[in-house]
Amino acid sequence: MNMDRTEHQSFGKFLTVWSGQLISSIGSGLTAFSLGVHAFENTGLATSVALITLFSFLPSILLRPIGGWLADRYDRRLMMMVGDAGSAAGLVFILLMMASGYDAMWPIYIGVTFSSVFMAVLAPAYKASATDLLSEEQFSKGSGLMQLAESSRFLFSPIIAGLLLSVASIGTVLVINIGTYAVAVLAVLVVRQRMTRKADTGRTSESLLEGMADGWRAITENRGVFLLILIISLVAFYIGFLQTLIGPMILTFSDAKMLGTIQSTSAVGMLVSSLVVGMVSLRGRYVEALVFGLIAAGLSMSMMGVTTSTAFIMAAGFLFLASLPFVNAAADVLVRINIPNEKQGRAWGLIGVLSQLGFVVAYGISGPLADHVFNPMLADGGLLASSVGSWIGTGEGRGIGFMFVLAGLLVVVLALFTSGIPSIRELARKATRETKETAVANQA
Repeated sequence: MNMDRTEHQSFGKFLTVWSGQLISSIGSGLTAFSLGVHAFENTGLATSVALITLFSFLPSILLRPIGGWLADRYDRRLMMMVGDAGSAAGLVFILLMMASGYDAMWPIYIGVTFSSVFMAVLAPAYKASATDLLSEEQFSKGSGLMQLAESSRFLFSPIIAGLLLSVASIGTVLVINIGTYAVAVLAVLVVRQRMTRKADTGRTSESLLEGMADGWRAITENRGVFLLILIISLVAFYIGFLQTLIGPMILTFSDAKMLGTIQSTSAVGMLVSSLVVGMVSLRGRYVEALVFGLIAAGLSMSMMGVTTSTAFIMAAGFLFLASLPFVNAAADVLVRINIPNEKQGRAWGLIGVLSQLGFVVAYGISGPLADHVFNPMLADGGLLASSVGSWIGTGEGRGIGFMFVLAGLLVVVLALFTSGIPSIRELARKATRETKETAVANQA
């Protein structure tokens, strides 16, 4: 009875921390959406939107291994509070610059970069805090809740931000987001339990470089794992174009309110598909699920580029986001089962960087490609106006649509190529054997 009461109290503490992060995640989604709209409406350039996305993303990914190293050595409550407070400070800087009359983009770039650095401190500590607060039986429930909090910025934030921007200024959105970070800090303060990693014999004095080297060996020693990570990074490269440019494309023929509606409605596809994946076992068909998900994602990405119909784009976006959980779940299992458990912490830190590099490159080049290459080719009288333009239309933003068509088709080609790689097939065979052995052991 006492044990049940202790576990119940601990889960309650987890829910407190989680609730704070859920609120701050929605707040950060409001800012990400609103700053993108603000940048495009003030400059008319997709490059400005892409740079905000890049500076918001790059530091948090590149510094993630350092954040994980800190989370293993200091009180994770402190790391979460530092991360939330630092993220808020970046927004305060942007707000002050706007209030001072600066209309340039550079204060926004500096502010989101500063916030991103502190997100690298926050994220690993938050993820690791679940281990401190939950029992093993509660891990799956906690993982599902954390996934919901992370996806809330895609499910709820765009439509809320679109509505806010129709009645309030960008400054109001920033103030709201700063307030959500304050709520997250207070939520962690309420939980007085110290959160630190239990002593790991032989590892407590391991340096950052030693840990990264060990993780790198764990990844590269298995050819299938390494190839799969590279493939996921390449897929991320193509998806990065869609993430960065979907706003600028839609804003050429609609408004911020409709953009928010499209993004939030499409994100319901991810929620529904995640529930399906959670309830239905893949039963060893991991490569098939991976390939199916990639083909569906590629085709729906291309569909979003062929028209300016908001209803059609919304439906294609729903299909696109619904396909991603199959890709993520299959890749996660294939990697997780094929890396020794005692090395997974260090390995996942590096995998998080390697698998996201495609996004970094796409965020860096998508804006200039859209502004200076593809949009001019699909402008009235442009190089491809009479050929491709007769199919997907010409005018402002149609070059971005053509980029989506090409990127989607390349994802489909990559999926077909992946299905025939022997070393990746071997990952699935090992995963199937492990699953069967675990089932037999549980029955025994």
